Amino acid sequence: MPRNTLLRQLLEERHLTTYPAFEAQFARAARNLAEEAGDPRLASVAVSSRQFDRWMSGELKQLPRPDTCRVLEELLGRAARDLFASASAYPPTAPEPLPANVPPSPQVGPTAHDDDPTEIVAQARQLACGNVDQTTLSFLASRIEVITERYEKDGPDGLWGQTKSLRSMGHTLLAGQQPPSARRELFRITARAGGLLGYMAVNPGAFPLAEAYCAEALELSRTIGDLDTEMWACGTQSFAAYYAGRYDEADARAAAAVDRAPNHPQAIRLLVNGRARALGKLGDRNQAERAIGRALELSDRHDVAPGLTSCISFLPYGRARTLANALTARVALQDTGHVLRDAENLDDLVEKSDSAWSRSLVRLDVATAMLQQRAPDVEHAMSLGQQAITLASPLPISSVRQRSRDLYERAAPWRSRPAVREYGEQLRIWGRQLPPAEAG
Repeated sequence: MPRNTLLRQLLEERHLTTYPAFEAQFARAARNLAEEAGDPRLASVAVSSRQFDRWMSGELKQLPRPDTCRVLEELLGRAARDLFASASAYPPTAPEPLPANVPPSPQVGPTAHDDDPTEIVAQARQLACGNVDQTTLSFLASRIEVITERYEKDGPDGLWGQTKSLRSMGHTLLAGQQPPSARRELFRITARAGGLLGYMAVNPGAFPLAEAYCAEALELSRTIGDLDTEMWACGTQSFAAYYAGRYDEADARAAAAVDRAPNHPQAIRLLVNGRARALGKLGDRNQAERAIGRALELSDRHDVAPGLTSCISFLPYGRARTLANALTARVALQDTGHVLRDAENLDDLVEKSDSAWSRSLVRLDVATAMLQQRAPDVEHAMSLGQQAITLASPLPISSVRQRSRDLYERAAPWRSRPAVREYGEQLRIWGRQLPPAEAG
């Protein structure tokens, strides 16, 4: 059993029992002490995770180095020798001396209040403190940005662990205490980390897990009135329903979120990725075109980026991303002429992007449209399909896998042609290289 030291007891009271939470607060105390003492060297004092684990288990045989002791004393307000002793060995310390600007309690006889002014001031100070500072919040927010920026390069498998750790740290810190402004930002970061995990869970078809993470993101974002994150999470719920084949649900979820804030920048994604694509699958041409038109109107109103924003970004959809989604909706509606014209306009923007997935998906959409023509160009369609598989092979995602299989099924009338047989063989080889859950 770990020895219950005063250090362990105080860290438990402050919800600093995990290394990341403790490290953030220790670093802040080191910076504060360095400034107070005029000794910059103290700001670099650090504690390793192994050392922290020994402290928590009470295994320390001698006191840490003097500088480390000074930072601990700054952080916890107790002498180092007391901190590493048994929690029962030292009675609570006497209250701090009364601040100079707080007058002593008046002695007015038996009716005097027994409130302790020192305790009142100490309580106020405690409420104003927290287990997370602005540096930590900025670091956590920057990790969200890094994950969204790298998603189309590293894929969900490469970023799942980092994102899960980020969400876990958010939960650990939220179990402690923060001033309102810091707590609101921590809610937002944790909601977004959960939302990203929900989006990533769609890739292997883990739809219940995706729903759970999105529900968490919605709960946290609504608690702080973060409409931006709330609408993004609703869009991800719609996205998951679409790839689960529940097109009515995908449209309904997106429509409900758009009704919540029709002119919000996040409505662009909800309209074109959520509504238009689902309506295309449902064969509702008029409503799908109306959703696309409204998404493009909002793109103009909010002056969005012209290029291909990351598919998982919390930023508003860029215009090229919106047009690529419209392309998919029109493929489902078999609006071949429109698809081929739009693809030609999109080609330059998509080809210049770093997203192999987007280039792959546009090729698959164009290939499908070529088979829908009155005079199908089977050889060109299969060539585009093979290019799409080659582009996506290093980091396959559910949308590419699904559309590549759909293309092969649509090419069924021409299975005897060499181009179709070659595409089918490449598709089979690719499927054997994927884990069983992803190979379909």
